Amino acid sequence: MSVRVAGTEMARPFLPSKDFALSQRFYATLGFEPLLLAVDIAIFRIGRGEFLLQARYNKDWAENAMMQLMVDDLDQWWHDIEALDLPGQFGVAPPTPPAVQPWGLRIAYVVDPAGVLWHVAQRRAGTSHD
Repeated sequence: MSVRVAGTEMARPFLPSKDFALSQRFYATLGFEPLLLAVDIAIFRIGRGEFLLQARYNKDWAENAMMQLMVDDLDQWWHDIEALDLPGQFGVAPPTPPAVQPWGLRIAYVVDPAGVLWHVAQRRAGTSHD
């Protein structure tokens, strides 16, 4: 027996924040749409993806958490990210420019204020799992 799947289910990860208000501003600056802003939880959407940002921080968890954001035009994303001056605005590490990784994806890296590493990856034409 297995669970009946309707096809409308959605998995949403929880991400930590060291400074909840700063992290909310960081994600809004990157273009994530806030769906809910509450005292200790916020829901953000970009494209078809969503996550829950929480006012909870654990250094080991935050610095080992990774997210992947698939985009159609990584060059445009990189141009926009560079123009934001994320280190100046949010005190984060400088983003890493796009490069092809050994597993075949072209990726730029962005670290949020809590230390979560985002892989901003170029979607490959003709690859259904991208």
